[in-house]
Amino acid sequence: MRLRLTPREDSFYDMFADSANNLVTGARLLVELISDGADREGIAEKLRACEHAGDECTHAIMRRLNETFITPFDREDIYRLASTIDDVMDAMEEAADLVVLYQIDELPKGIVNMVEVLERAAELTAEAMPRLRSMKELNEYWIEINRLENQGDQVYRKLLATLFSGEYDTLTVMKLKEVIDRLEEAADAFEHVANTVETIAVKES
Repeated sequence: MRLRLTPREDSFYDMFADSANNLVTGARLLVELISDGADREGIAEKLRACEHAGDECTHAIMRRLNETFITPFDREDIYRLASTIDDVMDAMEEAADLVVLYQIDELPKGIVNMVEVLERAAELTAEAMPRLRSMKELNEYWIEINRLENQGDQVYRKLLATLFSGEYDTLTVMKLKEVIDRLEEAADAFEHVANTVETIAVKES
């Protein structure tokens, strides 16, 4: 494969911005999905399209990485950042798919709080990606993502307590737990993205 012998390949910044903006779209679709009277099958289909778009972004970054001689920051960090962003979308899409596949009619009220955490984390991540160019004003981003992830953990534990309170039958508990587990994975993945950005910023400082 031909190497690009340019001083530095800067298109990675735009590609990461595109990937992060796709997360915002996905998170907002999740908000719609859990709304009363939502067309869940239609929204889940849109989320699948987002997941495919995310895969394409990730593959494009990997192809560019293989073609580029000098990268803007460490190659392993580019790979890790692309992979963790992809992990977020995978988890969100899987949660939506499970809601539809399991034909879950009523979701615990606390799920709204979990999805709000994901939506805010997606917005912060999208805002942070363009700042990779300068590596400035990023510390507030990973601090806030860490706070959101802790908030998500608290919501997750409350949701588990609700599931095991005796309000739901055993089969429904199993179905709902899988959904909230995927949402928790998405929150964790957002923190992994932020941790990767912090690693990159520290190396470049």
